[in-house]
Amino acid sequence: MSCSPFDLRDYYFKELAENERRLTEVHVKTCAGCREELDRLRGVEAGLLLLPDEEIPQRIGFISDPVFEPSALRRAWAAFWGSAARLGFASAAMLSAALIVFSVTHPAPLAKTPAPAPAVSTAALEANFSARMHQAVAAAVAASEARQAQETQKLLAAADRRHTVETQAMMERVAEYLEVEKKHLNTLILASNDAATREDAR
Repeated sequence: MSCSPFDLRDYYFKELAENERRLTEVHVKTCAGCREELDRLRGVEAGLLLLPDEEIPQRIGFISDPVFEPSALRRAWAAFWGSAARLGFASAAMLSAALIVFSVTHPAPLAKTPAPAPAVSTAALEANFSARMHQAVAAAVAASEARQAQETQKLLAAADRRHTVETQAMMERVAEYLEVEKKHLNTLILASNDAATREDAR
């Protein structure tokens, strides 16, 4: 803490009046502690000038903001699987392809009396495939929503921490300013008392 009659920060940033600046200069020349305080102020300013400028966020981002919207590919994929007609067509196409591959890779054995082919229920196969596909899609959507919720919580926690740090810094600056004003007021009161004492002496 400096013992200067005026705040050394005001002196360093040239915010003192001319007579206050001269008094502070005289004091600094004779006080090693205040000279060290001025050196620290110079060091802090040099360090701050080395930091890159960062834009202060105007508000907290929300999931409804455009930056959180899914990509065009994800929207197209969701639109495709959200349509019942397209999903049914894709299911039928995949089932047909599976049947063709199975019939090519597993030809029927030659027999004297061919056995009757077992009846294949296409509707049951499609229903089973559709149910499994819906389960997989629902699981993928739930996992994506959980990840988005976690990211949102992280963003909110980071913004809350930053707000707390900024609030503490502001409170410290206000406290320092009030301390400086208190010193200044005490100096004025002492000067006024000295003037009154001299006036009474006359």
